Parts: sequence; structure tokens; C-alpha cells
Amino acid sequence: MDFIEFPLTLPIILLFLRASLVFPMKVVASIKTLKNRHPDCQVVRRRGRIYVICKTNPRFKARQG
Repeated sequence: MDFIEFPLTLPIILLFLRASLVFPMKVVASIKTLKNRHPDCQVVRRRGRIYVICKTNPRFKARQG
């Protein structure tokens, strides 16, 4: 039986896909209350959208709109 060789980037991609499935991003109309859910939450603007990110606890991710 032959083994299929995968590029080294494939496990990294699968890791990020798994993390996004475990902690999906919450989409809300207003992020006013979501920014106070955790002390480490930050409000950032990327590509015209407003995001709440939390590096210490990724389940608090949110996007406005």
C-alpha cells in the first residue's frame, strides 16, 4: 500500500478549519454589548466591517452586519 504525501501546509489549513468550526463567528446587528463580554476583547475594523476579536478566548468572536 502506498502512502499519499501531503504538503506541509495542509495540516496547518486543517487546524484553522477545525478552529473555525469549533468557534464560529457570531453575526449581530450591534456589537455594543459584545465588546464587553471579556476584558481582552478588541474592536477592529477590517475590510469595511467591524469585528470583535478575543485572542485569549476565541469563542467571543463577533462581526457586525
